[in-house]
Amino acid sequence: MPDTAPLQTTSHPHSVEYFDVLIVGAGISGIGAAYHLTTQCPDKSLVVLENEETFGGTWWTHRYPGIRSDSDLHTFGYRFKPWRGAPIATAEEILSYMGEVIAENDLARHIRYRHHITHASWDSQTKLWTLEVLDKATGLPRRFTGKFLYMCQGYYRHRQGYMPEWPNMAAYQGQLVHSEEWPEGLDYTDKRVLVIGSGASAATIIPAMAAKAAHVVMLQRSPTFFRVGRNAIEIAEELRTLGVSEDWIHEITRRKILFEQDKFAKMSFSQPDKVKEALLDGIRGIVGQDYDIATHFTPRYRPWRQRVAFVPDGDLFHGIAQGKASVVTDEIERFSEKGVVTKSGRELAADIIVAATGFHLNVLGDIAFEIDGKPLDFHETVTYRGMMFTGIPNMVWVFGYFRASWTLRADLVGDFVCKLLKHMDATGKEQVEVALRPEDHNMPILPWIDPENFNPGYLMRGLHLLPQRGDKPEWMHNQDYWAEKDEFPKIDLNDAAFVYR
Repeated sequence: MPDTAPLQTTSHPHSVEYFDVLIVGAGISGIGAAYHLTTQCPDKSLVVLENEETFGGTWWTHRYPGIRSDSDLHTFGYRFKPWRGAPIATAEEILSYMGEVIAENDLARHIRYRHHITHASWDSQTKLWTLEVLDKATGLPRRFTGKFLYMCQGYYRHRQGYMPEWPNMAAYQGQLVHSEEWPEGLDYTDKRVLVIGSGASAATIIPAMAAKAAHVVMLQRSPTFFRVGRNAIEIAEELRTLGVSEDWIHEITRRKILFEQDKFAKMSFSQPDKVKEALLDGIRGIVGQDYDIATHFTPRYRPWRQRVAFVPDGDLFHGIAQGKASVVTDEIERFSEKGVVTKSGRELAADIIVAATGFHLNVLGDIAFEIDGKPLDFHETVTYRGMMFTGIPNMVWVFGYFRASWTLRADLVGDFVCKLLKHMDATGKEQVEVALRPEDHNMPILPWIDPENFNPGYLMRGLHLLPQRGDKPEWMHNQDYWAEKDEFPKIDLNDAAFVYR
């Protein structure tokens, strides 16, 4: 659950500090934000407030076996820092990469770890944000004020996974764990393991556990699309053999991957059946023609309505082919002493049950927000390009892409924030917020995202918490990086959508 340890007092903080920019979170977005500010706006003072004891976000809090990226690091890595390893990387490798970014750019001096934010308030009189913070190292309350709030906290709760309520769960005599709350030192050697779920976490956990477990069963309610391929990028390997500089390799490889991802995403809409068959053929080539692909690996939805996880070197499917793992496609009727009983009447016995069942959406870091003394109802706002929100001054939120790497958008937003801050300085303005223009007032107001476009469970469960969107490109969170990479640099900061004071 979110860290809710109380402040000793919020009215008498132990210290008050001012910074031009307050960055929330030291994950992939927050570290990128600090880099962009220090390089593009070196005159701005900044602080990064991080709840955990170190940087990394997901890559620090996730502890389940085999934890790895499901995006390639050539595009998930920052545009300014070449990635030299295999495209799908372990959490340890990603943390090492982020540590190099921090060290090479002298960012550590800006980061305050174990700082838990409980409250954020904007005051239009002083034109300041105030953050009430618990310093977890000392137990003392602190207060930070700043002109601009840069929300880089991610989009889900790191310490609490989504656990469905199944009948009779208390009867189970084995060990039930959630992938988001992995217990330290869990021994699964020669144990029967049942993994509930079929998303990216399950696809990572199953091959990792199968190496030591007696057997691993993946129990899924319905199949997920997976993409199978070598954990290597041929053009990067070839260029490296030719002695091409890493900076060039980074840029060329990124461009090639992005070109292919754009083509794949567009085909998912224009030729979904062709894309589906290509994805299934990749699995069929490992598990064999006789495997029941139709039941276990053919989803009910078209490709990319939910995230397509990449399975490096097909390890999940090789484990199935070798008999180390198996798949059951069914629904849970109830738990039993030995495991679970499915709706078809089959009992799946297990020593350990892993619920890889997703997470809870985290909206604005689960922080209590106020604007001029009034509690903020985030759902009542309308988003400007998925990063600013009507009625919320001097704040930008980083929310990445579903069909491309998260960091691609974090870099674009970083450029935008720096451009906006420079524009405000040049025009002598201290406050900016977005507002619907006269031509927008008859625009339909819609949910954050169209379920026909993208509908993972965590978003559908949390839509009532998220801002709303319009039907114009400016007033929605566009999932098209290939359009936004050209559109973001051309954003007109003098457009009527931006209201300055």
